[in-house]
Amino acid sequence: MKGYIFDLDGVLVDTAKYHYIAWKTIAKEFNFELTPQHNEQLKGIGREVSLHQILQWAGKTLSETDFTDTALRKNKLYLEQISSIDSSELLPGVLNFLQLLKAHHKKIALGSASRNARLVLERTGILPLFDAIVDGTMVSKAKPDPEVFLKAAEGLGLPPADCCVFEDAPAGVQAAKSAGMKVIGVGNPEVLKAADTVIPNFLNMKI
Repeated sequence: MKGYIFDLDGVLVDTAKYHYIAWKTIAKEFNFELTPQHNEQLKGIGREVSLHQILQWAGKTLSETDFTDTALRKNKLYLEQISSIDSSELLPGVLNFLQLLKAHHKKIALGSASRNARLVLERTGILPLFDAIVDGTMVSKAKPDPEVFLKAAEGLGLPPADCCVFEDAPAGVQAAKSAGMKVIGVGNPEVLKAADTVIPNFLNMKI
């Protein structure tokens, strides 16, 4: 493989928990208790899609204006929590693996639904290691649509078949497969059955 494309939350950094806390706060406004099981279904998808899903679970509807305001409030809650993060949020083995890829002259991209991805990469100190960044501000279709990964491959100047994606969410795995890329799941093999292979973390990873 010539190019390696990474999702952000739950793959590179341990910031998925902050999304959960923010969404849990929003869900309470609708008298709905957002469980970890619910949250698993929100991983890898965009803010608006996630809010639509929570409203559906809660049996609530919002006007267009209130919907927009609620989505923005969720983002504000998330940003407040990540304002002081640092490299300690990187998941085990991530920094060493990224450095290994660079040492072997491999191209590295981010393919994330997060609209705050660049900020997170900057705060955790790994931004300089990336050759291309595609985030939620640059795509119009959420995973499982392959748009984010196809744009990441384009940003690297590589065909999809030369790229390997690392994902922790079923929607992301599906998106990578639809893009014609190899996909390595990071996390639970039972959840990520569609991945080509699954790893628990990046410790002792080889190219």
